[in-house]
Amino acid sequence: MVIQAEQITAWVGSLLWPLFRVGALLMVAPVFGARVVPIRIRIGLTFAVTIMLLPLLPTTPALPVFSFAAMLTIAQQVLIGVMLGFALQLVISAVVTGGQLIAMQMGLGFSAMVDPQNGTQTPVVSQFYLMIVVLTFLSLGGHLVMFEVLLDSFRSMPVGTAMGAAGLWKLVNWGGTVFSGAVGMALPAIASLLMVNFAFGIMTRAAPQLNIFAIGFPLTLLIGLVVIMVTLPSIVPHANTLFSEVYHLMRDLVAEAH
Repeated sequence: MVIQAEQITAWVGSLLWPLFRVGALLMVAPVFGARVVPIRIRIGLTFAVTIMLLPLLPTTPALPVFSFAAMLTIAQQVLIGVMLGFALQLVISAVVTGGQLIAMQMGLGFSAMVDPQNGTQTPVVSQFYLMIVVLTFLSLGGHLVMFEVLLDSFRSMPVGTAMGAAGLWKLVNWGGTVFSGAVGMALPAIASLLMVNFAFGIMTRAAPQLNIFAIGFPLTLLIGLVVIMVTLPSIVPHANTLFSEVYHLMRDLVAEAH
């Protein structure tokens, strides 16, 4: 049995090129790309997912591993994976931003803790909403849909195909969803606490000798907690809507191939 160099190159390429796309997605996607997940776990998961997807993938081009064409192919695969993961990450950013808006209105902006997803300091309200949305993402099989979209990307945008400019611009324009989704989630709390601040302003004008700061902070905090409790059932449907939109966006991105 004689094994030629071209066969070895084809075998290595069939695993190597999809590996970069899968790895880039898992390094950026929510949950899998969190800072608390060790690098070894991410690398092992990348190899496991790639090996499971190999029988379902179309034939990859046989390129010399150490060549300019191979480097260009690797860059294309990394770009596609990062784009897909970044689209999902925008939903998480919208939730964190909405929690920050609510925390600032409640006076809890100074109460922060380390975000295990991004490794930054975020208010505890954002962490509370983030845990709810991440659990919703996993319980509804969002990670399975993510891998399904990844598999579809290899069919509609096989290895060697570059992502079109239309798909990149679509992702950039969809970035406004971070702000619209955050405001939509925080709007009830913002409106309620704004009315409370108006009431405090009227009380200050009517009774200047009243120490409004002594009663304003605990009352604002209490009303904010009540508003969070009342609006909590609407968080999951709001997150589902954002995830549904981002899955449609991801499918549009991989369809924009040239």
